[in-house]
Amino acid sequence: MLSARVFAVVPLVLVVLALSGCSSWVCTDTMAERGEAGVRVQVVDTGGQPLGVTAAVVDWSLEPHPQVPSEGDQVHVRFRFDGADEYSDPAVDACAVDKERVTLGCQTVSSSQAFGRWLAVEHPEQVDAVLLIPNDQSHNRRTCEADIKDGGGMHPPEPPSRGDQL
Repeated sequence: MLSARVFAVVPLVLVVLALSGCSSWVCTDTMAERGEAGVRVQVVDTGGQPLGVTAAVVDWSLEPHPQVPSEGDQVHVRFRFDGADEYSDPAVDACAVDKERVTLGCQTVSSSQAFGRWLAVEHPEQVDAVLLIPNDQSHNRRTCEADIKDGGGMHPPEPPSRGDQL
């Protein structure tokens, strides 16, 4: 008698679990495509949609970092974000590149850091420009590996490595 009740309830429990998404977690991580780098870019979300924010390199120079002048010249870059408000803090990758647009060093910069940043590069004499990559890096979701239940989805592209061509 007890086993008949169990057999009657089990299918119902399985249906409830399946409908609630608890039967199995299929987690998928997807990487957004890297946007075209430039001196002035429209910041985009992981779906490639504009956020209404423009990031721009104001200027850059080679000079010793004031806190570690003994390390020689580094790239001092000033940038601005137009359209960002106090509640959003979009972030993009800033990269020092050579004449062929090969990255010499990159760092993520956000609108709250618009006072300027220093990019450390091995060969500062090779720097020809500083470019920004338009993909917003400020909201990176957890990966499936880190959180199988709540992770996954679309992620910003990985930051460029030294030697990548933009």
